[in-house]
Amino acid sequence: MLNRMTLQILKQVVEKPFTNLFPVPHMPDNLGEVLKAAAEGRVQINPPVEVPKHFRGKIAYDKGKCIGCRLCTRVCPANAITYIPEEKKVMVHVDRCCFCAQCTEICPVQCLWMTEEFLISSYDRKAQVVVDSGKKAEEVPQVERIPSEAQRVETSAPEAASS
Repeated sequence: MLNRMTLQILKQVVEKPFTNLFPVPHMPDNLGEVLKAAAEGRVQINPPVEVPKHFRGKIAYDKGKCIGCRLCTRVCPANAITYIPEEKKVMVHVDRCCFCAQCTEICPVQCLWMTEEFLISSYDRKAQVVVDSGKKAEEVPQVERIPSEAQRVETSAPEAASS
């Protein structure tokens, strides 16, 4: 008699955890001493967990790609996206965001996307406002490096010696 809850429990037993483990296997008396020992290499600290595949982190926004349709402002349940009429663009308030990703799904030009960034707390409220993040990492063309004159001379020297 397997129900959904039993299947979920079995799945959680088998899969890796989504959260980070405590830095050391056992609770120390003084965490400051443990951090000093880790810096000296006497204690091994647990490595951080990788970000899951479909993680919904901080929202990024490509202002140049936005067409100003305001669909994201209409669908946002937390009112975290405001429209700037002068620029016909939007502004995302990350401190209000509930990370539901509805804005990223409804955007017709995909100018909003969720990043893997999760350490977003700050004391500066203006740091929590996204006006333009630039292009998405997959969309930025990779520029080929042009070798410098010294590198060209080094690569041509062995060819000249072998001829």
